[in-house]
Amino acid sequence: MQGRWTRVVRTPLGLTATVLVVAVVALAVLGPVLWGSGAGAVDTDAILAPPSAEHLAGTDNLGRDILLRVLVATRLSIVLALLAITIAVVCGLVLGSAPFVLGRRSGRLLAAGVNIAVAFPGLLLALFFAVVFGVGATGAVLAIGLAGAPAFARLTQTLVAGVVARDYVAAAQAMGIGRLRILVRHVLPNIAEPLVVNATIGAGSALLSFTGLSFLGLGVQSPSYDWGRLLYDGIATIYVNAAAALVPGAAVLLAGLAFNLFGESVAKGLGVPAGIGLGAVVPGRRAVPVDAPAPAGRTAAADRPSDVVLDVRDLEVTVPGPAGPVRPVRGVSFDVRRGEAIGIVGESGSGKSMTALAITRLLAGRGRVDAARLEFLGQDLLAPDTAVRRRTLGTTLAMVFQDPMTAFNPTRRIGAQLAEVATHHQGMTRRAAAARAVDRLAAVRIPDAPARVRQYPHEFSGGMRQRAMIGMGLMGSPALIVADEPTTALDVTVQQQVLDLLTAIRRADDVALVLISHDVTVVGEVCDRILVMYAGRIVEDLPAADLVTAARHPYTRALVDAVPDMTTDLAEPLATIPGRPVDPADVPRGCAYADRCPLAGARCRAEDPPLVAGPDGPPGHRVACWHAGEPLPAPAGRDYDELVESP
Repeated sequence: MQGRWTRVVRTPLGLTATVLVVAVVALAVLGPVLWGSGAGAVDTDAILAPPSAEHLAGTDNLGRDILLRVLVATRLSIVLALLAITIAVVCGLVLGSAPFVLGRRSGRLLAAGVNIAVAFPGLLLALFFAVVFGVGATGAVLAIGLAGAPAFARLTQTLVAGVVARDYVAAAQAMGIGRLRILVRHVLPNIAEPLVVNATIGAGSALLSFTGLSFLGLGVQSPSYDWGRLLYDGIATIYVNAAAALVPGAAVLLAGLAFNLFGESVAKGLGVPAGIGLGAVVPGRRAVPVDAPAPAGRTAAADRPSDVVLDVRDLEVTVPGPAGPVRPVRGVSFDVRRGEAIGIVGESGSGKSMTALAITRLLAGRGRVDAARLEFLGQDLLAPDTAVRRRTLGTTLAMVFQDPMTAFNPTRRIGAQLAEVATHHQGMTRRAAAARAVDRLAAVRIPDAPARVRQYPHEFSGGMRQRAMIGMGLMGSPALIVADEPTTALDVTVQQQVLDLLTAIRRADDVALVLISHDVTVVGEVCDRILVMYAGRIVEDLPAADLVTAARHPYTRALVDAVPDMTTDLAEPLATIPGRPVDPADVPRGCAYADRCPLAGARCRAEDPPLVAGPDGPPGHRVACWHAGEPLPAPAGRDYDELVESP
């Protein structure tokens, strides 16, 4: 952090702005001490004297030295401007973060009020509040502060919305941590820099606004004086002594420029920018909000095997969309047994991650989860939330997110974030939790773990952050690990290390694993069984050993063919899948893959095939296709685009 601030003053602009700000602040501190008595001295023999060697900017109508008064007025001008910007930032921070703390309904009303206030020009708001609070320095400070609050509130809303979408905030909410504590501990530290930058820039604007109110006679009143008051007095004698207006005007210009340039240089140096209803659900199903009580009568299946860790039946997820409810997950059913590894593959938008979020109860509050059964270790995940269940899930279900840089809080040390799991869910003391964090980092093969726990996420490499995420999941004794694209953006060597680590953990502790990926080769190497998803449905469920040789769905075969291997003919074009994945908001009738499938017929476009075990298929193999196992009308390796374009 210190190095980042050092970069600010190393640029010519940053150095110049810093020097100007330091000079203005020093003048505000020292001005009244050095020249206070001289600025107040009345000389009736030198009334309205022009600039001279004795009075460089001349004198006013009482013979007082104008330059000395401008220098002394620096303190009051800067202090009042800083008070005003402080009020603007504090009020804006409260108004901007309140929607997150209050919840959706109250927050929406408050956000609407802020948006209306932002639509009014700041000057009009300042004049309105100045009339309300009365003439004088106090009224002007309140007027400018409250007039600037809507802009900071809007900025805070945007920043808070960006942070609360991060995985570590979702994890904190799932742990049952209150919104206010999440705001203080996780959100505000991550939006501090943009707020500081914009507050610095805003200080210059507040100075100009305060000067304007004093110039209009609504701000500082005699006998006190600031730059605006001096400018007001100087305008009256501008034809006699132009310097009486130019000198305070120049002071305002330089000070405002100093704050604005400093804020811009800080923003550039730190890389900080300056400043629905869900509708009806499918009949016959039980739609349950993520945090709502479960319907009465839902019971576990009596025939469920005792080694089943996760049991999912008819899972559906509904989220609001611009044109109505959208179902990115439709009727997904599977189970995971102890020590088993299940891979979920498919293109982006197929519903893989939504399935994982629904299972782990990390789906955003506006989403709805519907399932005939959704149980983890016999517990109904759609039942009312309790502290006991949160503690159980926190220690037995681990989530490895796709991007650990968004899953870790960048303002907190790695060790503290791992230890929080143990202190919150397992009741450990801070010392015991810290020791457990060191042990878990060592368990996931992070070298020099005692030193690493004191580092921040940005000090870890990508592979180390991913291993630290796995270590966080191991702070308890997980029965299930859900890994959502854990090897994304990692080089092949680190990918292999992460996969080997997950495999070793699974075999050592008999932990079940759900591995989500778009790479069929990854899941084929690690998993026992593979679920292929397309348009929110499972279209094929097969053993991993059959993936390359015995896949029966055209989409699964297309995914396999699209991955080159050592036998791929370099002279032939790589196999591709024509068209684009289906938009979850506009799923066509019949088989969703029909428009991209070379085997599709009229029945495919009219009827959606069920996911069933075929009479001639291998055991443990289910497929949703009317043409399962039929040969494709082209040799392997041919570009699928040619199939579509050919007559």
